[in-house]
Amino acid sequence: MPFQSILKTLVEATPQAVGAILVDWEGEAVQEWCRCDPYEMRFIGAHKGIILTRLKEMQGGEQVGAIEDVVVTASERHLIIGCIDNDYSLVMDVGRPCPVALALHHFRAAVARLKKEI
Repeated sequence: MPFQSILKTLVEATPQAVGAILVDWEGEAVQEWCRCDPYEMRFIGAHKGIILTRLKEMQGGEQVGAIEDVVVTASERHLIIGCIDNDYSLVMDVGRPCPVALALHHFRAAVARLKKEI
């Protein structure tokens, strides 16, 4: 499975991207590609993947539809968290100067490629 290739392409295509990680429903790392300490990316992935799972559990899907992705903007970074399927999520860490729309464009393309592989 070319998970690492998809993640590498995502990070390299997205300006200011620090890394991306594919996590399972428990927040466990499946594969990551990053420009930082891999442990840091796994830590981010574990916690943010769990947040997405909880959001999906709380949502009223009939009102707005299923959650696909969430952007958390902090003072220094954007964290983008998205669903691959019911069991897997993608998390990307991007520097704040990167336009969110551009990061989401690359992120959603990576999600589409990962859906085909899972």
